[in-house]
Amino acid sequence: MFSNNNTILKTGDWIKAESRDGELIIGYVESLSPDTLEGVVKVTVVTSDLNQTIGKTIPILSKRVKKLPVSNVTNKAQIEFLLDLALSTGDKEWFLALSSELNAMKQLVNGVQ
Repeated sequence: MFSNNNTILKTGDWIKAESRDGELIIGYVESLSPDTLEGVVKVTVVTSDLNQTIGKTIPILSKRVKKLPVSNVTNKAQIEFLLDLALSTGDKEWFLALSSELNAMKQLVNGVQ
């Protein structure tokens, strides 16, 4: 774990960052490595200003990384979007948790009818 601006980063955290060349990156922490005094975060890029980096895991200094807040999913469309994201990132555990949440939502709706 790394402390970054009073935030502790850990594997799996969603982040936004700026690359050393100034591109905006949104992704998740793949791993943390104590290669430098500041610390290096290996980030799997989900979206970026530079299309060539999407899908790649790149090292970024932890001081350039900002942890994104955890969002609460409130509707079916949000869950379906996150299911697609979980599939594209290969996160089976997250996919199963979201699927369970979507099924519970569907059962609740069916019970109301």
